[in-house]
Amino acid sequence: MNIPLSTTIEKNQPNLSTKKIIIIGAGPAGMMAAGRAAQALQSTGATVAILEQNDRMGKKLYITGKGRCNLTNNTDIQSLVKNVVTNPRFLQSAFHALPAQATMEFFENRNTPIKTERGGRVFPASDYSGHIIDALVINLKRMGVVIKRGCTVNHIEHDSKFLIHTSMGTFQADALIIATGGLSYPSTGSTGDGYGFASSLGHNITSTHPSLVPLITEETWVKGLEGLSLKNISCKITATDSQKKRPIYIETGEMLFTANGVTGPAILRASAYAAGKLPALLEIDLKPGLTHEQLNARILRDFTANQNKTFANAMEGLLPKRMIDVIVAISQIPADKKVNAITKQERQTLTNLLKALPLTLKQTAGYKEAVITKGGVNVKEINPSTLMSKIIPGLFFAGEIIDVDALTGGYNLQIAFSTGHLAGQSAANYIGGGSND
Repeated sequence: MNIPLSTTIEKNQPNLSTKKIIIIGAGPAGMMAAGRAAQALQSTGATVAILEQNDRMGKKLYITGKGRCNLTNNTDIQSLVKNVVTNPRFLQSAFHALPAQATMEFFENRNTPIKTERGGRVFPASDYSGHIIDALVINLKRMGVVIKRGCTVNHIEHDSKFLIHTSMGTFQADALIIATGGLSYPSTGSTGDGYGFASSLGHNITSTHPSLVPLITEETWVKGLEGLSLKNISCKITATDSQKKRPIYIETGEMLFTANGVTGPAILRASAYAAGKLPALLEIDLKPGLTHEQLNARILRDFTANQNKTFANAMEGLLPKRMIDVIVAISQIPADKKVNAITKQERQTLTNLLKALPLTLKQTAGYKEAVITKGGVNVKEINPSTLMSKIIPGLFFAGEIIDVDALTGGYNLQIAFSTGHLAGQSAANYIGGGSND
């Protein structure tokens, strides 16, 4: 039985007209889409509704940035595109529709002060993600959006209109925006059900992988270094099945050893390129500021100054104390060998090791630790200017469900806000004369 949406709305919501837009998913993309669509349709009497399976809005947004919410990056459109890893050109229209500056103004105009930190990262001034969610939810209520929490979508049908079958009945819509997110952080309700909805409506889903995620190694010696942070290192990842051995990615920055692998800013960014290409070889350059020749000369000076010390004791000026035993063991130079007895070849072996400490990356830490999902609805089947399906008129996509992803630094949330804004505006235009103001 089809239940008119007007019979299931929450209290204090307006009566609904015959023209309806439904958004599935109340994450950042879904809330931005609903708010924009409702704003564009204010003078038409059309209705916008958002269906969320969780009991609260923005559940994943709440934990982003360790609860601080890096909501965007204070930069221009060109830089936004540059930091997109997958299908950057597809996002040009969305970024023009809502650039980073407009996102910042959106929150500032809704009594949510923001601040810019190192690397252009933008956070709420309060360092509390809940204030970003509050601004989005309050905007929805002011725009008269129908909000249905605890509403699980089971399946979707389409003929001339969309029929959305849910745990609260069947709703009908003239336009539908799917903004259900991906598979990352499943504890927040990210089940990947949007991929199933899109697939059932005729869309192809590209292969999905965890991204911006810690990486697990074959080598077990990393456990002894758990918690050790290395700054100003360079890491290079090369696919083990690559005949040309071209690096997948080279990144300089900070990393951290875990009980079973590696993480930290440099590794998370590298994982955005390595996702789907594992196993791979990771080589850590512990001294990226020195060439092989310069490092070899530095080691020779240290050994000359400590010629009566053992190899292990002579390494204290070169490495963090916790790393010495690992490097000594991998080098196969006896720890108790006096440095004045170390050969030129052994010294070269040590130099090569410090410039390319090898680790075999066997897999990611999985979706439970991934910031985002790589893969999603194939962008070839979506109009980049409107985010409407090329297969079914009136069907739109926004956010992580699309096959787009970016590096850390606020870029992925900007994708969510920009695609949500464009999808909401486009859906309003589609059902009849939405304002672009």
